[in-house]
Amino acid sequence: MSLLSASHIKKAYHNHLALDDVSIQIPENSIYGLLGPNGAGKTSLIRILTRIIREDSGEISFDGKKLNHELLQSIGYMPEERGLYKKMEVGEQVLYLAQLKGLSKAEAIKRSKYWFEKFELQAWWKKKLEDLSKGMQQKVQFIVAVMSEPKLLILDEPFTGFDPINANLIKNELLELRKKGLTIMLSTHRMESVEELCSHIALINHSKKVIEGSVKDIKKQFKTNLYEVSFTGNKIAFSNALWTGYEIIDTHTDDEIITCRIKMLNNNTPKNLLESIIPHINIHSFKEIIPEMNDIFISLVNQNV
Repeated sequence: MSLLSASHIKKAYHNHLALDDVSIQIPENSIYGLLGPNGAGKTSLIRILTRIIREDSGEISFDGKKLNHELLQSIGYMPEERGLYKKMEVGEQVLYLAQLKGLSKAEAIKRSKYWFEKFELQAWWKKKLEDLSKGMQQKVQFIVAVMSEPKLLILDEPFTGFDPINANLIKNELLELRKKGLTIMLSTHRMESVEELCSHIALINHSKKVIEGSVKDIKKQFKTNLYEVSFTGNKIAFSNALWTGYEIIDTHTDDEIITCRIKMLNNNTPKNLLESIIPHINIHSFKEIIPEMNDIFISLVNQNV
C-alpha cells in the first residue's frame, strides 16, 4: 500500500525540462531511495513533494487523499542545504520550528530534550547555530525533521557533512524509526547507503524515471547467472567437468583454496553445476553473485545517456 503517490509530474524551468512525466509510488513503512546522477531532477521532485515549488502538471496524493496543507504537516523534511538560522540559538529555533509543525511548547520541550540527549547535543542548546560544525548542524536539522513524528520523512542527501561515525548513527536511527512504522524517502549518491537501508528505489535520469521497485526485485531482474565456487582438489578435473554449458570467468588461488567465478549458459541450473563438479573436488563454499546496486545504477545510467 502506497503512502505517497506522485503521478505524471512535469516541471520545467525556462527552457530546461527538470521532470518529464515522472510517477512514483512510496510504499508505507518502506525506506525508499531516490537515485540519479547530478542534475537528474531528484531535488526538483523532492521540492514538489514538500510543496516548496509546484509542479506544472500531475497529481500528488498522500495517505489516500490529494496532498494539501493539512496533510503536509505529516511530512518531515531535511534539505541538503542547511536551512536553519545561523544567528539564532539552537534550542530556541528547534522549539520554534516544532511549534510551527503543531506541537505545543511543552511537548516540543519534552521531545527536544529526548533527541538532544540521544545525539549528545545538550551542551549546545544555548549556542548559536554558526558555532556548530557542519555535522552537528546536520544533526540539528535531522532533529527538526523528526520531532513532529511525521508519517513520512523526506531526506535530501542526509549524510552530507557527516563523518563515518555520525553517518552510522543516522543510518541506525533511520532503521529504528522504520521499525516503529515510519516511512522514509531519501535521496543519496552513496550506493553503500542504499544497500544498507533501502527496501525500494527509483532511478531518475535526464528528467525521466528509468526504473522503480523493490531492491530485491530489481537485483533479481539484473542477475547474470554468475556463481562462485571455492574448492580444493584437482583443478584440471574441475575444468574438464565444465567443458560444456558453463563459462569460467576467472580463477584465483589462496592458501590452496581455489575460487572460480562461473557463468551458467544454456539454461543450466545450480543443481546441474553442482552435480557436474561434486565428484571431482571438495567444495568449501558455493554462492550466487548478486549484482550490487552501484553496478546496476552505473549500467542503467550508461544505457540512458
